[in-house]
Amino acid sequence: MKQVRVAIVGSTGYGGVELIRFLLQHPHVEITSVISSSNAGESITEGYPHLQDILPVTVLDAVDPELIRRKADVVFAATPSGISGKLVPALLDAGLRVIDLSGDFRLQSREAYEQWYKHEAPEPAVLQRAVYGLAEVYGDRVRDAELISNPGCYPTAALLGLIPAVEAGAVDPATVIIDAKSGVSGAGRGLGINYHYSEMNENFKTYKINKHQHIPEIESVLSERAGSAVTATFTPHLVPMTRGILCTTYASVTNDAYRMEDAWISLYRQYYEGRRFVRIRDRGRWPATKEVWGSNYCDIGFAYDERTGRITIVSVIDNLVKGAAGQAIQNLNLSFGWDEGAGLQSAPVYP
Repeated sequence: MKQVRVAIVGSTGYGGVELIRFLLQHPHVEITSVISSSNAGESITEGYPHLQDILPVTVLDAVDPELIRRKADVVFAATPSGISGKLVPALLDAGLRVIDLSGDFRLQSREAYEQWYKHEAPEPAVLQRAVYGLAEVYGDRVRDAELISNPGCYPTAALLGLIPAVEAGAVDPATVIIDAKSGVSGAGRGLGINYHYSEMNENFKTYKINKHQHIPEIESVLSERAGSAVTATFTPHLVPMTRGILCTTYASVTNDAYRMEDAWISLYRQYYEGRRFVRIRDRGRWPATKEVWGSNYCDIGFAYDERTGRITIVSVIDNLVKGAAGQAIQNLNLSFGWDEGAGLQSAPVYP
């Protein structure tokens, strides 16, 4: 089988480096270009010495669609929001397949994007070409897509934990509350006072209350799956760890068939049957971020409260893998018809 040539725009960010780590072990791809708008001409090993003598191509290319076209068949765009929206149209015009990790194509509403992201939205003609890449739910749409919009890290954990419940009519969507915690790598490698060691060590804080850009992404997908508008409360928190997201989600149970935990376990195992990267815990066992560290798994557990009539859903992912690079590669595999787990079959790193 001919190797597919891959370029990574934004190679010097955490998401880009995770793409490199997994793609190096992928049986069907070859990394032919690593790209950085700010460090072109330098070696990627200057910022990431751990890649020395591992990565076959180390000199960072400039962002040039024509150069990328000559070197690659597929482009991963691991850029900050606001950049991909301007770059991706030229990549598509060059005949490249694009998997975008930035968030610029996750919302079909330009007005919603500009309200929440504070950037000019991509043109409608380009937005219409984007397929939302929540692999376990939209895998059939991803196949043969020319532009795949990789979900955000928080939405991945929250949506995988909620969609089966919403589709089954097991909960009242109007009562959904998502309490989410993330490690600081979710903020990227850029400097910011909130992420200094002395600010984060032995500290625990919330941020962007009612203003986080992932709120409309979560609500739009839940609304589609529910068949009616869903408004959720989502509150993100930073915890002093490098990797991981834990979503503790609460909702009122409206279907008597789901007033026991075994029914939840059965529902979710049936929903995700054959999807190897979602693991459902046994009754009385709830996942922890360390148990998916460095892997593409999403682990989910449940607790039903008879006193309040509410279900608690706990979902965990590694924000840099299942929440970014790993799911992007999973989407690559689906789009080419390869085994879904190609390049991703490593066990979580523990302890």
